[in-house]
Amino acid sequence: MNVRTDRTPGDPATAPTTSPGADAAPRPAPGPEDAHPRSVVVVGAGLAGAQTVAALRAHGFAGHVTLLGAEGVPPYDRPPLSKELLTRPAPVWLRDDIGVDVEKLADDVRLADPATHLASPGPGASHGPVAVTTASGARLETDAVVVAAGSEPVRPAGWESAAVLHTVDDAERLRGALRERPGLRLVVVGAGWIGAELAGVAAGAGADVTVVEAAASPLTRQLGAEVGAHLAPWYAAAGVRLLTGVPVAGVRSDGVALASGQDLPADLVLAAVGARPATRWLAGSLPLDARGSILVDGHGAVPGHPGVWALGDVASRAHPVFGTVPGGHWSAALHDPDTTVRAMLGVEPAPAHAPYVFSQQLGHDLALLGVPADDGAAHGPVVWRGRPGDGPWAAFYLDYDGAGVPADGVATVRAALLVDSPRDVGGVRRLMNRGEPLRLDLARAADPAVRLKDAVAG
Repeated sequence: MNVRTDRTPGDPATAPTTSPGADAAPRPAPGPEDAHPRSVVVVGAGLAGAQTVAALRAHGFAGHVTLLGAEGVPPYDRPPLSKELLTRPAPVWLRDDIGVDVEKLADDVRLADPATHLASPGPGASHGPVAVTTASGARLETDAVVVAAGSEPVRPAGWESAAVLHTVDDAERLRGALRERPGLRLVVVGAGWIGAELAGVAAGAGADVTVVEAAASPLTRQLGAEVGAHLAPWYAAAGVRLLTGVPVAGVRSDGVALASGQDLPADLVLAAVGARPATRWLAGSLPLDARGSILVDGHGAVPGHPGVWALGDVASRAHPVFGTVPGGHWSAALHDPDTTVRAMLGVEPAPAHAPYVFSQQLGHDLALLGVPADDGAAHGPVVWRGRPGDGPWAAFYLDYDGAGVPADGVATVRAALLVDSPRDVGGVRRLMNRGEPLRLDLARAADPAVRLKDAVAG
């Protein structure tokens, strides 16, 4: 097996020039009768890529598997980078956490040689090899490619001096700054998942933290303004200043200028304004939507491009219950590889999983299941279970035409947000994973004394 973990993929002394099957006897190109691939290149060495390699072997694939990474380190889990920045200083390596050791499962592991171009047979073709070019100049011809390249943080033009938190190296630099400079003045731009998680951790470590959010409330894009407003008091309770409704006019190494004219001095500025699919290298090769996502079917196949599959953060996947689900859900990286590999190998399909995001922020636990709306904003009215600010609570996002609650008091739930109720997460996940829309008797669902499963209608 070929394993490369160096961080200099362009070094001509080590630049590979062979295809994935070069170590084996030559094989003929697959024809239309060949239903399944005999070689696979997985682009991306994160959770989604590692799970793809594991699923290939678990379902009996004996062909040649190549894994391409970009960071020069083995696969690790990203959520702890923010949630447990100070309590888990070492990466959560997937070989130790979930037992997926890609160096044992794949034939060729190139952890510092990312893909830079893809060439596929294209629309109209029924088969044909797919070719991936890497940063080192290698051209890898293969029967199938799985794009699992993940995402990259958004850093607007002019914000080059701002730090980001996305990789183990980013986490190490931020961890060092918080530990070496007690009372560090930290300005976080963005009150989304990462901004909120990091703000709480930094404030708990003694940093002087200010969070700036252009929207009217935290997590407005993800949860909607109505729900996000109930998260705002968490910041002050955790010792964090929160400024909302004020866009940033400029970012410097020593502070942030707001559109209101206010200036916020800082020792460190961190941009946490979102992430985009890491697909710029695919421009001109595959169809991408406005945010850079690859549109795929329910199995992860890219329509019109035989032999090309995509999953995880880079893919917007068709879901039988939730419609088109954009990438970015941790559960997609964990579960979608199995679905894709089953389809690739002709194995009986497994039920689709509901999208799932979890967060630990500012002293609270959140679990979001489903998709609040196609455009990322809150969809329709929200039904509350419990009272925000008074113990555990939940918000159910309803999916109907806005004409009011149906006469029978029953509505379809598009998403559920559970706050500080970890014991309920498993039950709600089971309800959302049934493969059919979740319909609730709203009066019963709103009553914390009624078990949620007893509020299911029909």
